Amino acid sequence: MFLNSLFRSESQQSEAIKILNVSDYRSAISSEDVQLVDVRTPNEYRSGNITNAINIDFFQPTVFAEKFSRLDKNKPVYIYCRTGARSQKAAAKLLEMGFSEVIDLRGGYMQWN
Repeated sequence: MFLNSLFRSESQQSEAIKILNVSDYRSAISSEDVQLVDVRTPNEYRSGNITNAINIDFFQPTVFAEKFSRLDKNKPVYIYCRTGARSQKAAAKLLEMGFSEVIDLRGGYMQWN
């Protein structure tokens, strides 16, 4: 029973978190009303970012929670970081916060460029 609930939870999480390649991600964020978030540090963000992305630093948990609480939890949220590792942690956190769909950029900003 415990294992069933554990695997079901992981399955639900993996369905709620989608990882797209650069081409699919670019197409997905091309509409106007997209919640696009760069979860890198402000210095990383200033060194280059995806147009129209807002910066919410994953490493500042209080700010992270407060700023994401302003976004619509019922709409998909597109996130990325430098390589994809940090954004996967952020995606899991967003599910805990009640977001229904999180889309991550495979390989992060390093692949975008």
